[in-house]
Amino acid sequence: MSLPILPTISTTFIVLSAITVAIGWYQIKQRKIETHKKTMIVAAVFATIFFIIYASRTIFIGNTAFGGPDNVKIYYTIFLVFHITLATTGAVLGIISLVTGFKGIFQRHRKLGPITSIVWFFTGITGLAVYLLLYVFYHGGETTSVIKAIFGF
Repeated sequence: MSLPILPTISTTFIVLSAITVAIGWYQIKQRKIETHKKTMIVAAVFATIFFIIYASRTIFIGNTAFGGPDNVKIYYTIFLVFHITLATTGAVLGIISLVTGFKGIFQRHRKLGPITSIVWFFTGITGLAVYLLLYVFYHGGETTSVIKAIFGF
Protein backbone atom coordinates (compact mmCIF):
# COMPACT_ATOMS: atom_id res chain seq x y z
CA MET A 1 0.00 0.00 0.00
CA SER A 2 1.31 3.43 -0.95
CA LEU A 3 0.12 6.34 1.18
CA PRO A 4 0.02 9.90 -0.19
CA ILE A 5 2.83 11.95 1.34
CA LEU A 6 1.15 15.33 1.98
CA PRO A 7 -2.02 13.98 3.65
CA THR A 8 0.13 11.63 5.72
CA ILE A 9 2.38 14.48 6.87
CA SER A 10 -0.49 16.89 7.57
CA THR A 11 -2.45 14.24 9.51
CA THR A 12 0.67 13.50 11.55
CA PHE A 13 0.91 17.17 12.50
CA ILE A 14 -2.72 17.46 13.57
CA VAL A 15 -2.38 14.33 15.71
CA LEU A 16 0.86 15.71 17.21
CA SER A 17 -0.97 18.94 17.94
CA ALA A 18 -3.74 17.11 19.80
CA ILE A 19 -1.21 15.04 21.77
CA THR A 20 0.75 18.18 22.64
CA VAL A 21 -2.44 19.90 23.85
CA ALA A 22 -3.07 16.90 26.13
CA ILE A 23 0.46 17.23 27.51
CA GLY A 24 -0.06 20.96 28.04
CA TRP A 25 -3.32 20.34 29.86
CA TYR A 26 -1.56 17.89 32.16
CA GLN A 27 1.23 20.42 32.78
CA ILE A 28 -1.15 23.19 33.81
CA LYS A 29 -2.92 20.79 36.18
CA GLN A 30 0.53 20.29 37.75
CA ARG A 31 0.87 24.13 37.97
CA LYS A 32 3.86 24.08 35.58
CA ILE A 33 2.86 27.37 33.98
CA GLU A 34 5.98 28.13 31.92
CA THR A 35 6.23 24.56 30.63
CA HIS A 36 2.51 24.66 29.80
CA LYS A 37 2.97 27.88 27.86
CA LYS A 38 5.86 26.46 25.81
CA THR A 39 4.00 23.21 25.14
CA MET A 40 0.90 25.03 23.95
CA ILE A 41 3.04 27.14 21.61
CA VAL A 42 4.43 23.90 20.16
CA ALA A 43 0.85 22.58 19.79
CA ALA A 44 -0.11 25.78 17.93
CA VAL A 45 2.95 25.45 15.67
CA PHE A 46 1.99 21.84 14.86
CA ALA A 47 -1.59 22.94 14.07
CA THR A 48 -0.30 25.78 11.90
CA ILE A 49 1.99 23.44 9.96
CA PHE A 50 -0.99 21.14 9.42
CA PHE A 51 -3.10 24.03 8.15
CA ILE A 52 -0.41 25.31 5.77
CA ILE A 53 0.05 21.84 4.24
CA TYR A 54 -3.70 21.20 4.10
CA ALA A 55 -4.58 24.59 2.57
CA SER A 56 -1.73 24.42 0.04
CA ARG A 57 -2.70 20.92 -1.00
CA THR A 58 -6.36 21.90 -1.27
CA ILE A 59 -5.59 24.90 -3.45
CA PHE A 60 -2.92 23.43 -5.72
CA ILE A 61 -3.60 19.68 -5.75
CA GLY A 62 -7.15 19.44 -4.47
CA ASN A 63 -9.25 17.46 -2.07
CA THR A 64 -9.61 13.74 -2.55
CA ALA A 65 -13.13 12.44 -3.01
CA PHE A 66 -14.28 9.47 -0.95
CA GLY A 67 -13.39 6.32 -2.87
CA GLY A 68 -15.25 3.79 -0.76
CA PRO A 69 -18.55 2.07 -1.49
CA ASP A 70 -21.60 4.17 -2.25
CA ASN A 71 -23.53 2.76 0.73
CA VAL A 72 -20.80 4.12 3.07
CA LYS A 73 -20.41 7.50 1.35
CA ILE A 74 -23.37 9.19 3.10
CA TYR A 75 -21.98 8.20 6.51
CA TYR A 76 -18.52 9.41 5.52
CA THR A 77 -19.97 12.73 4.32
CA ILE A 78 -21.89 13.28 7.57
CA PHE A 79 -18.77 12.39 9.54
CA LEU A 80 -16.68 14.77 7.39
CA VAL A 81 -19.11 17.65 8.02
CA PHE A 82 -18.88 16.90 11.76
CA HIS A 83 -15.07 16.90 11.54
CA ILE A 84 -14.94 20.18 9.57
CA THR A 85 -17.29 21.81 12.10
CA LEU A 86 -15.10 20.61 14.98
CA ALA A 87 -11.91 21.73 13.23
CA THR A 88 -13.25 25.20 12.49
CA THR A 89 -14.62 25.62 16.01
CA GLY A 90 -11.40 24.25 17.52
CA ALA A 91 -9.24 26.59 15.46
CA VAL A 92 -11.24 29.65 16.52
CA LEU A 93 -11.27 28.54 20.17
CA GLY A 94 -7.55 27.79 19.95
CA ILE A 95 -6.74 31.27 18.69
CA ILE A 96 -8.89 32.84 21.40
CA SER A 97 -7.27 30.62 24.04
CA LEU A 98 -3.78 31.57 22.88
CA VAL A 99 -4.63 35.28 22.80
CA THR A 100 -6.23 35.27 26.26
CA GLY A 101 -3.27 33.33 27.65
CA PHE A 102 -0.67 35.67 26.14
CA LYS A 103 -2.61 38.79 27.18
CA GLY A 104 -2.95 37.50 30.73
CA ILE A 105 -6.75 37.31 30.65
CA PHE A 106 -6.53 34.23 32.80
CA GLN A 107 -10.11 34.06 34.07
CA ARG A 108 -11.38 33.66 30.49
CA HIS A 109 -8.39 31.51 29.52
CA ARG A 110 -9.06 29.08 32.40
CA LYS A 111 -12.72 28.71 31.40
CA LEU A 112 -12.05 28.38 27.66
CA GLY A 113 -8.92 26.20 27.80
CA PRO A 114 -10.58 22.91 28.81
CA ILE A 115 -13.37 23.37 26.25
CA THR A 116 -10.83 24.19 23.54
CA SER A 117 -8.73 21.16 24.48
CA ILE A 118 -11.67 18.75 24.30
CA VAL A 119 -12.78 20.14 20.93
CA TRP A 120 -9.19 19.86 19.68
CA PHE A 121 -8.83 16.25 20.87
CA PHE A 122 -11.95 15.32 18.92
CA THR A 123 -10.67 17.30 15.94
CA GLY A 124 -7.45 15.28 15.99
CA ILE A 125 -9.28 11.97 16.39
CA THR A 126 -11.83 12.69 13.67
CA GLY A 127 -9.09 14.05 11.39
CA LEU A 128 -7.20 10.80 11.76
CA ALA A 129 -10.41 8.87 11.05
CA VAL A 130 -11.03 10.91 7.87
CA TYR A 131 -7.46 10.17 6.76
CA LEU A 132 -7.91 6.44 7.44
CA LEU A 133 -11.21 6.36 5.54
CA LEU A 134 -9.78 8.25 2.56
CA TYR A 135 -6.39 6.60 2.20
CA VAL A 136 -6.07 3.43 4.29
CA PHE A 137 -9.42 1.61 4.48
CA TYR A 138 -10.47 2.69 0.98
CA HIS A 139 -8.57 4.04 -2.00
CA GLY A 140 -9.06 7.76 -2.44
CA GLY A 141 -11.29 8.93 -5.25
CA GLU A 142 -10.63 11.65 -7.77
CA THR A 143 -8.70 14.78 -6.81
CA THR A 144 -9.33 18.19 -8.39
CA SER A 145 -7.55 21.40 -7.35
CA VAL A 146 -9.45 24.54 -6.50
CA ILE A 147 -7.48 26.43 -9.16
CA LYS A 148 -8.44 23.87 -11.82
CA ALA A 149 -12.06 23.81 -10.66
CA ILE A 150 -12.34 27.62 -10.78
CA PHE A 151 -10.17 28.54 -13.75
CA GLY A 152 -10.24 25.33 -15.77
CA PHE A 153 -6.48 24.75 -15.93
